[in-house]
Amino acid sequence: MEEVFKYIIGLGAAVMMPVIFTILGLCIGIKFGDSLKSGLKVGVGFIGLSIVTALLTSALGPALNTVVEIYDLQLKVFDMGWPAAASVAYNTAVGAFIIPVCLGVNLLMLFTKTTRTVNIDLWNYWHFAFIGAVVFFASDSLAWGFFAAIVCYIITLVIADMTAKKFQNFYNGMDGISIPQPFCAGFVPFAIGINWVLDKIPGMNRLEIDAEGLKKKFGVLGEPLFLGVIVGVGIGCLTCTSAQEIVDKIPYILGLGIKMGAVMELIPRVTVLFIEGLKPISEATRQLIARKFKGADGLNIGMSPALVIGHPTTLVASILLIPVALLLAVILPGNQFLPLASLAGMFYLFPLVLPFTKGSVVKTFIVGLVVLVLGLYMVTNIAPAFTLAAHDVFEATGDAAVAIPAGFEGGALDFASSPLAWMIYQCSINLKWIGAGILVILTLGMAVWNRILIVRNQKAMVKAGSDRIQTTE
Repeated sequence: MEEVFKYIIGLGAAVMMPVIFTILGLCIGIKFGDSLKSGLKVGVGFIGLSIVTALLTSALGPALNTVVEIYDLQLKVFDMGWPAAASVAYNTAVGAFIIPVCLGVNLLMLFTKTTRTVNIDLWNYWHFAFIGAVVFFASDSLAWGFFAAIVCYIITLVIADMTAKKFQNFYNGMDGISIPQPFCAGFVPFAIGINWVLDKIPGMNRLEIDAEGLKKKFGVLGEPLFLGVIVGVGIGCLTCTSAQEIVDKIPYILGLGIKMGAVMELIPRVTVLFIEGLKPISEATRQLIARKFKGADGLNIGMSPALVIGHPTTLVASILLIPVALLLAVILPGNQFLPLASLAGMFYLFPLVLPFTKGSVVKTFIVGLVVLVLGLYMVTNIAPAFTLAAHDVFEATGDAAVAIPAGFEGGALDFASSPLAWMIYQCSINLKWIGAGILVILTLGMAVWNRILIVRNQKAMVKAGSDRIQTTE
């Protein structure tokens, strides 16, 4: 089973998306050619996004490593990045069965009307496997590992449902789509709470500038493209130890700035392909639901947050937080994690934050700053369990991606810094049965509340339909 699903995941989103979308399109009545075209566009979108993020990593990685060496910024938790975290997740007993187990839970929740999301984002199932694997190795119990993974999955689906309308209203072309990715879902409570607090501060409304407002206020310097260039040039300058070295390295510094600017400019263009590919599928799904299930609360297709990371506010907040993350890692007392390889994943903090901050650059940056501070401590806290899992996978597979340098522990910003992952880990490992009880009550409570909302919405839609018929008569 492990080998079967490892093969499926190994094909990658770019290969599997055309297959999934072709089958899904045929099932909902779309012609074969149109279904295949939709899937191919999404597949090409994933390839384009991987190329752009690889450009960011290849350009930024060596520069940041030079900065670390110059200023001796050695901390004991080594940043392994999301590929290593995913490898650890899938190469464990929990990861081997995570896809069928989670799909079974998804079907059960659909039948019981505790969710309206059909989660086809198979590649991000590694997040659920990751928390399961970490809990498994920390507790030495496979049952606890699956318990943690399933709890994480159910909570994520409920949050995906509860944020679906706001998500669809905020992002253009996302009708019928929700984001059941736990890394994004974990920041929703912070987005709601911090946004509420900021709204109470007098004068904050004057600082509510979105990306378009930033362009109007600062002109060309307010565009993500130029902010990327400025941050890239700034990091390039930090790799120099003297003014003369800066002069000598001008070509390298300017090249780094152009590459960072290119990433900011290319990501929105790539995400257009996702929207073009998804539009026929989402429209056909809504039409099918309306035709076959009159009065039903429409199903949402659960997709990767990669669809919307090209939003200008996300780009601006992410690029500004990259140097801030390095500074915080060094000055925060008790933190042992220095984010380097994980910085390319900064964009994924914000897909479900923006609908609540309404695209405000200031609010979004503040939310990102708060969760980043917390995230650094969470990665530090979970590092021992992550290290146990990584060592086991390395001994079993010999995968160099999960090899941790001697004297270090392993960590990653991706999901290990999520409040959702940290909460589940603490309840499962430190609070044991009391923690399990808290998680069960929380999970069942959220599922039941979600069902109440779904049924209530269905009744409202049925009543609205009846009222329209009577008015027409």
